[in-house]
Formats: sequence, C-alpha cells, structure tokens
Amino acid sequence: MAEISLARALNRALSDALADDPDVLVYGEDVGALGGVFRVTDGLAAAFGEDRCFDSPLAEAAIVGTAVGMAMYGQRPVVEMQFDAFALPAFEQVVSHVAKMRNRTRGRVELPLVIRVPYGGGIGAVEHHSDSSEAYFTHTPGLRVVTPATPADGYSMLREAIECPDPVVFLEPKRRYWATAELDLPARTEPMDRAVVRRAGGDVTLIAYGPMVATALEAAEAGRREGRDIEVVDLRSLAPFDEETVVSSVRRTGRAVVVHEASTFGGYGAEVAARVTERCFHYLEAPVLRVGGLDIPYPPPKLEEYHLPGVDRILDAVDRLQWESEWVEGSADGRSTRQHTGVGA
Repeated sequence: MAEISLARALNRALSDALADDPDVLVYGEDVGALGGVFRVTDGLAAAFGEDRCFDSPLAEAAIVGTAVGMAMYGQRPVVEMQFDAFALPAFEQVVSHVAKMRNRTRGRVELPLVIRVPYGGGIGAVEHHSDSSEAYFTHTPGLRVVTPATPADGYSMLREAIECPDPVVFLEPKRRYWATAELDLPARTEPMDRAVVRRAGGDVTLIAYGPMVATALEAAEAGRREGRDIEVVDLRSLAPFDEETVVSSVRRTGRAVVVHEASTFGGYGAEVAARVTERCFHYLEAPVLRVGGLDIPYPPPKLEEYHLPGVDRILDAVDRLQWESEWVEGSADGRSTRQHTGVGA
C-alpha cells in the first residue's frame, strides 16, 4: 500500500478511465499542458494526447454545451470547472439541457457526462474560489450530485461517475486534495449513491459530506474526551439522498447535527434536517440542528476561519441537544400541557 492523496487518486481515476474507454475525453481550462490548477489532470495530455485531454477557452457555458453534444453522440466527456463559482456561467446549460435531456427525450437519449467542480474554502483563497454551491445543483431534478471525502472514494466514485449513463456533478473538496490515506489503486468502495458510517457512536449523529467529514471526525474524537459517543455519517451522494442510512443512524442515537461549509440559510442542511425530522420525529430527543457557514458572501482569506465550521462550533451544537432535559406535565387555560425543558429547545 502507498500514501495516496485525494488529488492523486482522482488523477489515477481519470487516467484509468481514459485507458479503458476510448470514448472518454477530459477537457477544461488549463487541464492540458498545465495539468489543472490543482494538478488533478497532471500528465494526462502527455500520456493520451491532445485529442483526449485538452485545454478549452475561458468559456464555461461553451465547455458544458459542447459536452452535451458529445455525450448525445456517445462520447463520455469529463469537464472541469476550475473553481466552484466559475460553474455559474454554465448554469443555464446545466439546468436547461444537462438535467433535462433524458426526460425531454422520454429516455431515448442518455447524457453520460461528468462535471468536475473543485469547491469549498479552507485554502486561503478569495470569493469565486471558495464557494459551496451544492444546493443550486441538488435543487435541480435530473442531476446526480456526489462528493468524495477520502482518496479511496475519490478514485472509486469518479470511475463510477464516468461509467454512469446519467450526468453527474462531481464536487471535489479542494481543501482535502492533499489529504492522504494508505491504499492500493484501483480501489472500489461503496456505490456512490450510498452514505457510509465513518465512525460509530451511540449518543448523537453528525451528518456531513465532502470537506466537513474530516472536521466532523475531529469533533467526534474531541467529543469522546468529553464523554460524548458521536457517530459520523458521510453522505457522499447529495442527490439522490441515502435516506435509509441516515434515518437508521438517527433513530438509534435520537439526536442529529448537520454540518456543511455552505451558508446555513437555505442550505442543503435544511433539506436534510427536514427529512430527518419527518422520518425520525418520534425517535428524536431534541430538534435537529445545523452548523454551516455564516450567511454572508465568502469572506477574505484571513477571516475564513471564523466563517467555516470547526470543532468548537460543532461541539457547541452537540451540547445544545437537550442532554439534561425532561418532559414536564402541566396545565394552562384549563387544558393539559406537556412541555420540554431542554436547554437547546
């Protein structure tokens, strides 16, 4: 086994896909000779030629638009949006064509394309380079939206995304590009549409994805030293949502906190919290809480540590989950009442 970074695992997945399938193409801004700003495509143009891995103009709508045409004619394009916010100029193509082609043609035309998007903060970059726009994509029916948190998942999920007959938005947590793990490649992990339990626990479930999985695991370890037995669920797939794994965990622990980098208001965590509440209401000991980025445009690099969720903010939410509360019977206005006295209520 060798120490493999997430970036290296993604590079190997692209290389193996290009070698195995002549219909696979890789292109985007600076992905050819430069190998991408994060070097995820390093060496691919030299190995497979400029017909299989090449640079595009600085025109994201054109990148996705041409990928739609290629996929309609049987090729499997893998395109890169250089940074998360750079995907927004291509959003009309994604929503109006990528997401709708199968339904528009009553299933006759598949669209096997992958849109790779480095996303999230934590690398000291500025706005447009640090955004978390997953909610825009997950709100669009017709898209699969996935995000790996480990090198093994990076390899396995990207290979599966490229083999998928439907369009996949592949969100890559760039603050974890250089995180390593010991593994042998090629690797095959759980199917990309399934969540996994990264750490077992019995008191509370932390639900995280992408860059926040490692942070949630750090919080779980810190919580253990404070007497909390914390379970961590890595969603991996944001759309579709693996309700079965999440519900099973929360029904066992009775408490849940959703963690993500994106701004909390209207964020993906709101959907998760709503679904958990709907399916686990009679099992919950406390309301489902969310820990996310502040409801502000992404801050300057020196201030991002205050914007991004960290161990202390996660454990503060865990502490507000009504650990010392109880139900109190009473009466008011001639009616019987039952009130929760929890500190986090």
